[in-house]
Amino acid sequence: MGFRLSNNRYEEIKKIVVEFFIKYDVKCIPINGFELASKMGIKIIPYSSYNEKTQKLMIKRSKDGFFVEKTEGEFYIYYNDTMNYGRINNTILHEIGHIVLDHTEESELAEAEVNFFAKYALVPPVLVYKLNINSPNKISEIFDVSIQAGYYAYNYYRKWLKYGGYILKEYEMNLIGLFKDAI
Repeated sequence: MGFRLSNNRYEEIKKIVVEFFIKYDVKCIPINGFELASKMGIKIIPYSSYNEKTQKLMIKRSKDGFFVEKTEGEFYIYYNDTMNYGRINNTILHEIGHIVLDHTEESELAEAEVNFFAKYALVPPVLVYKLNINSPNKISEIFDVSIQAGYYAYNYYRKWLKYGGYILKEYEMNLIGLFKDAI
């Protein structure tokens, strides 16, 4: 079982995602990590743009991707472009999460935070609710995530509903307002 954040930290990250979406005018579904990175001025570089030896070293570092801050505020995300689009998009959002949450070193806590950041950013449960989606496959189709990610998102949505998700919080109302034309 993975590292579990406190309920307060989950709430903080949800608010950070919504503030991030507002700042970068994200209001379309599906969420596009490449577009977000571009808006943030982050350079996105596929592993395949390097020779085979360098690619092997990159895959050794991470089979999916990683970010580097070359100079202060100058970020690069390197990603494995042999993966499918859903996985690549999740990787880009995962790495953006490290940058937005200001992570400076690798840790189990940092990974738990960015995993949640990417999950919430890709498929916010309040949007699933407003779109009246009732299956993992539909989530996968509408939010352009893998079937597996669709199942995870659907299970998270069901928990959100079970614990009063339909009683919307202020940040969720802000998210609905931002995505009003998409829902």
